[in-house]
Amino acid sequence: MGARAVEWVMFDHESLRTSVAARAGSMSHNAIAPVLVARAMQGEEGVLTADGAVSVRTGAFTGRSPKDKFIVRDALTTNSVWWDNAGAMSPDHFDRLLADAVDAMGGLGLYRQDLLAGADPRHQYGVTVLTPSAWHALFIRNLLIRPGEMVPQGERPIPVTIVHAPSFQADPARHGSRSQTVIALDMSRNIVVIAGTSYAGEIKKSVFSLFNFHAPRQGVLPMHCSANLGPDGEAALFFGLSGTGKTTLSNDPARPLIGDDEHGWSESGVFNLEGGCYAKTIKLSETAEPEIFAATRRFGTVLENVVLDPAHVPEFDDVSLTENTRAAYPIHVLPAIAKGSMGGTPKTVVFLTADAFGVLPPIARLTPDQAVYHFLSGYTAKVAGTERGVTEPQATFSACFGAPFMPLHPTVYGDMLAEKLASSGASAWLINTGWTGGGYGVGRRIDIASTRRLLSAALNGELDDVAMRTDDLFGFEVPVAVAGIEARLLTPRLTWADGAAYDRQALHLAGLFRANFEKFGSGANAAPGPRLAQAAA
Repeated sequence: MGARAVEWVMFDHESLRTSVAARAGSMSHNAIAPVLVARAMQGEEGVLTADGAVSVRTGAFTGRSPKDKFIVRDALTTNSVWWDNAGAMSPDHFDRLLADAVDAMGGLGLYRQDLLAGADPRHQYGVTVLTPSAWHALFIRNLLIRPGEMVPQGERPIPVTIVHAPSFQADPARHGSRSQTVIALDMSRNIVVIAGTSYAGEIKKSVFSLFNFHAPRQGVLPMHCSANLGPDGEAALFFGLSGTGKTTLSNDPARPLIGDDEHGWSESGVFNLEGGCYAKTIKLSETAEPEIFAATRRFGTVLENVVLDPAHVPEFDDVSLTENTRAAYPIHVLPAIAKGSMGGTPKTVVFLTADAFGVLPPIARLTPDQAVYHFLSGYTAKVAGTERGVTEPQATFSACFGAPFMPLHPTVYGDMLAEKLASSGASAWLINTGWTGGGYGVGRRIDIASTRRLLSAALNGELDDVAMRTDDLFGFEVPVAVAGIEARLLTPRLTWADGAAYDRQALHLAGLFRANFEKFGSGANAAPGPRLAQAAA
């Protein structure tokens, strides 16, 4: 591991945890869900839904604060972190922040949760979260692995301590933060301080960020994806940004779920980092997503910023608080899950995109080089009306489909993916769950039944030997025909009323891909991307 890694492992986390406990008014150790629900109600932290879920609001912050996230810049991180994508904090600033946050929690009733991250005992983290909030303790207990559940504990999990002080406000001059909100990660000692925000996703994603920094040194590719199992135990991976269908498509009663969001790909296969799911609930439908819908009605599930009707029944179509409404629940409440949250070597890798420009086909087969290109690009598109000021589709590129959580340069992860694809022989597919027949506002969204049919065909090998056409602009292969799918859908240009308008839109999107890729520098292979010169000719 190297000398610095030894320092990281040997840090005395228990002394820090004891120091926090000594200042606390009281400390609840590893309270189970019913106790935490009762404490949250006693403290008026939220209300119960008609079915016993805990409904909470996160105040001013209904999503992550990426501009307020910092990594301590020290000997371990200075030459390894991709600083173009991360704020830097000095060790002195972090130490003051940690000390002040701990002092601010003095006299409060605190909750300590000792949990695990990493279903593979060889790559496991022992995560202790210290928080004054019962519902945050319940949230993270739902999402990480409860000791004794699902997997055997490794001999020596890597220790992590998260000091969660949502009411404490940072001082930029004293702490080196940008504002009164701060999420600071010390990668050398695996300590996290979260202050000035009640959005619970910051806790979950801090664990993922630590894993993403350390895992490559252990030969593990960290992945922001969902994963499930085929009939022979082979895994399928689903990468995709918010709104692309990652959670929906990976939840399949016929394919046990390994995990919903965060995974590692080691030499022996895929393992879940978590023990729960953090599902978006916007427009959640009992018909389209019955397993997730049922989980939102479970006692102890945490619902974030979901509007309730007068009878305390969730109204998932109501986005008056935020479009980022969420449900956090343990994975074992789902009907079909993989034993031990682990799976074999992936056979299929799927990249999901919701292309609001109406350009990309509903499915395309990628070469390994193209797979790495699209992995580094991490493309989807925002649609008009989802954010203030967005009046037409806007391309969104997030490297590795999770740039805010990937501390290293994207090419580190891209090179690892290339190695994994080469050694596994896994096929790679790009699936568009977005628009056809025109962009957003003109065309229509590809129906979920067609997407599921195409996904099934890719997973079961049905597309391995079918006739393919090569897209002149993007270079990937597209099936000419798939049973049960309207043939025109497979060739997006044919679904547009104006073919020339499609051509202009396609060139525009291709140009956005090329411009975005320039930020990765000469170390990233741009050749598998759109062929603008050929298209112009």
